[in-house]
Amino acid sequence: MKWSLRVGLLICAVSSVSGCGYRSLQQQDEDVKASWSEVVNLYQRRADLISGLASAVKEFAASEQELIGATEARAQFSALPATPAVLNDPKAFARYQALQSQLTASARSLLGLSEAYPQLQSDANFRDLQAQLAATESSITAARNHYTAAVATFNAMVRTFPTDLTARVFDYRPQPTFAAAAPAGAGKVAEK
Repeated sequence: MKWSLRVGLLICAVSSVSGCGYRSLQQQDEDVKASWSEVVNLYQRRADLISGLASAVKEFAASEQELIGATEARAQFSALPATPAVLNDPKAFARYQALQSQLTASARSLLGLSEAYPQLQSDANFRDLQAQLAATESSITAARNHYTAAVATFNAMVRTFPTDLTARVFDYRPQPTFAAAAPAGAGKVAEK
């Protein structure tokens, strides 16, 4: 009798583990990490483009060196890679996003200078960088949306029974989302 009870418990344990959601949690976690990596890569591209844009503006706008220098510094600092560990630290995630918001504001200020310098608007290098930056901003918006969707799916799994039990056992925690949607026009960096 004890033998059949043990076999019955073993069968119950195996069947309950098969429905624990571990595989789904792993897949969703990988999707979140891949989505985050895409966002970070696009942020890196944007920082590189902004540095190039600042260099192009520097040739024409000698009186705006303070703004250009600050923008270049922000671009270089924001180009630092954000490891997946940022996703596990809400404060680091918030700091990283604040830095990206500052860089976006700096880029807009830099692009605003082109109105004061008509010769800058006619420079082919500047126009090319401006178009690439606008396309990259659109890609960032799409990547952020994909990340947000991946996080929503993952967080729902982590918080829903019975996968929440598995998530606790394997230390899966809800991932951070963006505090607010991208600023109005984030995908539309002044392309003139």
